[in-house]
Amino acid sequence: MSTQVRVGIAGTGSYVPERVVPNSHFEKYLDTSDEWITQRTGIKARRWAVEGQSTSDMALAAARKALEAAELEPQDLDLVICGTLTPDHLLPGCSTRIQRELGATRAGAFDLNAACTGFLSALNTGEAFVRSGRAKHVLAIGAETLSRWIDPQDRGSCILFGDGAGAVVLSPFEDCKQGEILKTTLGADGNGYELIHMIGGGSLNPATHASLDRGEHFIRVQGREVYRFAVEKMGSLIEELAAGHDYDEIGLVVPHQVNLRIIDAALERMGWNKDKVMVNIQDYGNTSAASVPVALDEAVRAGRAVPGKLVILAAFGAGMTWGGALIRW
Repeated sequence: MSTQVRVGIAGTGSYVPERVVPNSHFEKYLDTSDEWITQRTGIKARRWAVEGQSTSDMALAAARKALEAAELEPQDLDLVICGTLTPDHLLPGCSTRIQRELGATRAGAFDLNAACTGFLSALNTGEAFVRSGRAKHVLAIGAETLSRWIDPQDRGSCILFGDGAGAVVLSPFEDCKQGEILKTTLGADGNGYELIHMIGGGSLNPATHASLDRGEHFIRVQGREVYRFAVEKMGSLIEELAAGHDYDEIGLVVPHQVNLRIIDAALERMGWNKDKVMVNIQDYGNTSAASVPVALDEAVRAGRAVPGKLVILAAFGAGMTWGGALIRW
């Protein structure tokens, strides 16, 4: 039997666009206000890509920072995985452009789509490659350009979403000596398939002039149902990952930045202290697959990932899907 490799996070990186979109932007044409948005979501602003800027552009910026932090060259990579629901094109995948522009000439590349769970799915997959010895260095990315897929007239959803990208380099723990991944988990419940949905543009409902006129290419969210699911799932997922460890061992929780009320409700249900939790939704909104890696990178660079303490990553997304990781930093 082959010996499994211990896997660590050798470096993190993130990128958000320069364009800041405050809540006041929506007051100009919707029946809403900064107070209404803040009370219901915790969001004060979000970042949107500028014209001509793509998902892979942002992913490249985050990837370069992660490689720099890992002190590795693109040629060291064996695999590039990009979690996204908003690729540059339906084909080919963003990962191949990222691989080309980085100069990662030895690396394989593929995209995956698990919506807001995209990064955790990429992390989980990359970790399996390194742990099994099939790859030594894997770049796992979560990147989105959601601003291109929101209905500007849908008050309940257009205020939620932002753009950005985050990345980590996964390497043998013996090489990087930090961020050892102790446990990962993925799950799904297809009964929630329609709760967060883009009806048009796929093989079932190909894009037509009529479907575009009906707005079927926009993201639709059943907010109340998603809220109930999210509060229960976020709490249970964090508790599952923390099982067997003392509360004081947990140094940091990095949840999907979906809604501040959801995060607060889950923490209250668990009886956990909010001081342990990384929150940046007020600045970026919900960036889907980019949410967790952006928040993780900011936490790491701010010194909030304390050596020896446990870090929990947790996300859920359309499908419904969920994923998490327990890391000893």
